[in-house]
This record gives sequence, structure tokens and C-alpha cells, in this order.
Amino acid sequence: ISKGPGNSKSAKSTVVPPGPPVYLDLVYIPNHSNSKNVDVEFFKRVRSSYYVVSGNNSAAEEPSRAVLDSLLEGKTQWESNMQVTLIPTHDSEVMREWYQETHEKQQELNIMVLASSSTVVMQDESFPACKIEL
Repeated sequence: ISKGPGNSKSAKSTVVPPGPPVYLDLVYIPNHSNSKNVDVEFFKRVRSSYYVVSGNNSAAEEPSRAVLDSLLEGKTQWESNMQVTLIPTHDSEVMREWYQETHEKQQELNIMVLASSSTVVMQDESFPACKIEL
């Protein structure tokens, strides 16, 4: 029986495998910012000027407080203190509480939460919007 690499059981993989960081301009946090798919390692590796935080379902924990806290913890590992802007797609209770409770830490880490002051109207729908210049 061969015990080569093809026959061995692989260790459980992490959401974001270890490796060097990736720098991006804009990142949509996956799966409505649910903590099942995004952790501290994600924010250590996926470094962006802008993160879109979606989700408005408190029953499904979207957005997740754990994901928002992971951003704070992950960003402490960055070598530079570059400006990071969070763009929430909804005004959720989780986001408001996190913002208020961690505001001082956000300032230390150069993280800004962008509130939408504009509304886009398309046919029968209207929704909050913000302009991003990269």
C-alpha cells in the first residue's frame, strides 16, 4: 500500500490558507459577513482600503459581531496603519453597537465606518448608496 501524498488524509483547511497578505482596494466580506466563513486570519491576509459589510438579519447573525471584532484583531497585525473604511449595506443593531463599543479602538487602528447619506432610486426601489473613489 502506497502512503504517498495522494493517499494521506489532509488536515482541515482554514478559511484563508496561511501565506503572504494580499492587498486590494475593495473587498466584499463573504457570506453576508457571517462568522462561519470569515475570521481573524481573513483580515490578516486580505487587506483592503474598503470592506463592504452586508447583512441585515440578526437571527442569522449577519453581520456578525465576531467578524467585526476579527477585523480589529486582524488589522493589529498589519505593518502599516493604512486607512480602512467599512461600508455597511444596512443600518443594523449589531453594526451600531459595535461602532459605539469599539469606537476608540477603531480610531487607533485608522478604521472609519461610512454612513450613507445618499439614496438611489431605481424604478420602484430605493436604497442607501455611497460613492467610493479609488
